[in-house]
Amino acid sequence: MHVTQLRIYPVKSFAGLDVVSAEVLPWGLAGDRRWGVVDVNGVPVTARERNSMLGLTAEPLVDGGLLLSDGGGGPLRIDVPTDASPIDVGHSRQGTALAAGDEADEWLSARLGAPVRLVWQPDPRARSVNPNHGGLPGEVLTLADAGPLLLTSEASLARLDAWTDDATPPLDMRRFRPNVVIDGDEPFAEERWSHIDLGGLRFRVASHCDRCVMTTIDPDTLARGKEPIRTLAKHRRRDGKTWFGVRLVPTTQGTIGVGDVALAS
Repeated sequence: MHVTQLRIYPVKSFAGLDVVSAEVLPWGLAGDRRWGVVDVNGVPVTARERNSMLGLTAEPLVDGGLLLSDGGGGPLRIDVPTDASPIDVGHSRQGTALAAGDEADEWLSARLGAPVRLVWQPDPRARSVNPNHGGLPGEVLTLADAGPLLLTSEASLARLDAWTDDATPPLDMRRFRPNVVIDGDEPFAEERWSHIDLGGLRFRVASHCDRCVMTTIDPDTLARGKEPIRTLAKHRRRDGKTWFGVRLVPTTQGTIGVGDVALAS
């Protein structure tokens, strides 16, 4: 097996960015989901509620800041708000985050059609991985939902495509928002692993990933459909949920890259 794709999501629920290599930290890939969007009450806002978030991009800058873009002009540079006062946020086990400021809030609110705020997580070590999603004591993560990294398999996607009806075009892996994509094993073999080594770095398989309606949003048109949930419900349903991909927790640190050998156990 080998790594065929690496992706980071600098702002939670924004479009992702392909990278050829990434630094692995205890809480996930460097530059991944340290920023998020909340409403005026601090409740997290995601593409589940606002499809248009998937049409926005955020490019990480060398100083830790972001360059926000909507693809149509008017990009906005955002600095890391290290001196901002904490505000309450509703991300589980997070408590507070730092507000990016009025300029960022106005830019986002105009594009999402609702008053929202951009926030930054100052220290991922303060947020634990939920034990209900396989977290062990001392394991930490960013503003990601349930695990530091998500791994998906090209073989599993090919099997899912084979299950869909002939009128459905092949599904784009971007729908599943992985950090790591691998190829070279049987479909859904990843659900039998306990660990995987990527480029010599070890990761623990913490849990399988249950899928939500965000996967039904086309990453290009932003239109909602019935796939892949409809087909997953026929072939990959258990405990009242549908499943695709696995969540990983790093046990070592370093750098991984596209093309790295993947060894599962």
